[in-house]
Amino acid sequence: VQLQASGGGLVQPGDSLRLSCAASGRPVGVLAVGWFRQAPGKGREVVAALSRSASSTFYLDSVKGRFTISRDNARNTVYLQMNNLKPEDTATYYCAVKGRPSSTATYASAGEYDYWGQGTLVTVSS
Repeated sequence: VQLQASGGGLVQPGDSLRLSCAASGRPVGVLAVGWFRQAPGKGREVVAALSRSASSTFYLDSVKGRFTISRDNARNTVYLQMNNLKPEDTATYYCAVKGRPSSTATYASAGEYDYWGQGTLVTVSS
């Protein structure tokens, strides 16, 4: 599976961005997906996760109500809609997929994912 992340950029606090993660090699509809981020000097943390069935989601507490993870099976793409961005959201964002997930589970640990995109930088600054 190859993943190509895009959509990052420089925005002001309160703005929105939508990150995309285009997959090839396998349909995203059979994969569990996750978005992670890593700020300078910090570890990688899960931001959002979506189960294979798309019936379950997980969000980091600090992004609940602001971020939404979704997927488009026809485009074989996963999205992270980010609204009301804050300076503390500044980080490099990575998409990841788990190749053989259970149907309804979400995965919050980076070690559980099999394939990773290259990362896209999001900078929130006034």
